[in-house]
Amino acid sequence: MNVLALSFNYLIFPGILFSFFMGGIGWWLERKLTARFQYRVGPPWYQTFLDVAKLFIKETLIPKGASRILFILSPLITVSTTIFFTVIIGQTYFFHKSVIADVIVLLYLLIMPSLFIILGAFSSRNSLALTGAARETKLMLAYEFVFIVCLLIVIIKSKGSILLSDIMQHQAYSGMHIQSASGIIAAILAVFYIQAKLGIVPFDMAEADQEIMAGTMIEYSGPLLGFYRASKVFLYFSLPLFVIVLLAYVQCATLIESFLFLALEYLVIAFIAAVIKNINPRARIKDALSFFWFFLFPLGIVGVLLALKGL
Repeated sequence: MNVLALSFNYLIFPGILFSFFMGGIGWWLERKLTARFQYRVGPPWYQTFLDVAKLFIKETLIPKGASRILFILSPLITVSTTIFFTVIIGQTYFFHKSVIADVIVLLYLLIMPSLFIILGAFSSRNSLALTGAARETKLMLAYEFVFIVCLLIVIIKSKGSILLSDIMQHQAYSGMHIQSASGIIAAILAVFYIQAKLGIVPFDMAEADQEIMAGTMIEYSGPLLGFYRASKVFLYFSLPLFVIVLLAYVQCATLIESFLFLALEYLVIAFIAAVIKNINPRARIKDALSFFWFFLFPLGIVGVLLALKGL
């Protein structure tokens, strides 16, 4: 019975299948909101799943001169670490029972997908992929650094604990972190981190179709590209969920209430992401770095100081 329960939790709810479905709905929601901003109808709800599924019935082409092993392993490691991260977050939010759910481990897991996207692009030896990888490398050094400051604010407000269960429990007794001044600053940092991590405009310069023809993804096709796209689907669910756990967790009496609060908070994040996407053009990499390093990072330092003062 325990084996069956674990299999259900990790594979069905709130495991891989549930997370993939919710991530696909989240990606569709962002596309649908964008369409409405542009006075278009937008895609049907199942379009994201079709876009990913069709890649797995296409042929995989490996470019001549590419580092074959690294080229193949990069998307596999990317989707594996993403699934691991997503399952941990889901188990922690809904059942409060993940043993290794501390923010340091989760930060490592979040860095891995970006790192192997970069390595996969470099392994292809394509000049446009190299350009995209260089952009992603610079951008990653900016947004990951800002997110570390966001995590630092959360840790300070949680009395120094790095465990997600303790962070959630602290909010259950003392109120959501986002209700404070430092929590609002952390939320601002987190929203732009999500935007950059998912490669949503204005931070899509690593795959800019109009400039470098898909950049880091240009040489990938078939199932290998499908694994990359699947990992992004998972992150569309788990990244907002992670931010909700850190900053806006509400303790609920039932699983249904937990899901309803999650849906409401997720909709708010999706709407903010869609607004940012549709009021901004694609940023140049120089402007993006300046924004993260010279605006968001100093803002984060202010948030740290406020958190130390209990504000």
